[in-house]
Amino acid sequence: MSRKLHVVFDLGGVIFRLDKMQAIHRFKEIGVTQAEDFLDDYAQQGIFGDLESGKLTARQYCDELSRIVGKSLSMQELEYAWTGYAAELYQRNFDALLRLRREGFPLSLLSNTNPFMMRWARSSEFDGNGNGLDYYFDRLYLSYEMRMMKPSSEIFQAMIDGEQTSPDNILFVDDSARNCQAAASLGINTLNPSNGSDWRADVFSIVGLEV
Repeated sequence: MSRKLHVVFDLGGVIFRLDKMQAIHRFKEIGVTQAEDFLDDYAQQGIFGDLESGKLTARQYCDELSRIVGKSLSMQELEYAWTGYAAELYQRNFDALLRLRREGFPLSLLSNTNPFMMRWARSSEFDGNGNGLDYYFDRLYLSYEMRMMKPSSEIFQAMIDGEQTSPDNILFVDDSARNCQAAASLGINTLNPSNGSDWRADVFSIVGLEV
């Protein structure tokens, strides 16, 4: 292979196993009784979606959600609730990311996410080894910073521009079939593993590495 594929991963469902029910339980625990009306596996609704699309800051979201539920919520409580999505982190995935980097593959992350998840994910608490996401990736494309969300063509085009390569030189790995379809419509190679599944053999095969 004359050039290295750029490999772009989703976060929830790919790097860690997603558990929406655990997140809903935590939100209810802190007093957000209607949490299931807002939370989804792939794209949030209402002010939860406004947070992930960058329309609301973390502070504005905290104040507005406090008003909706009729009690004062803290930033710490909201981080606890949001990180309920991260059900299980796999050392195998971190090892695979490090191997891809050692082999010279540019690695990026493209995620619909928010400041509460990222405060944890970019901290030394994230992987259990003292490293955050930035240790594993060259670039992070985060919906709330970009003010756009998957599966919009705009966010995928922004990622292509950021990678400074052609769409056919990118492999995008996401557990959402809708997101993969949107990426593929722009000429990006895609892999659609199920939530929490072991994608290593498939990724390594596509990029030309032995398992």
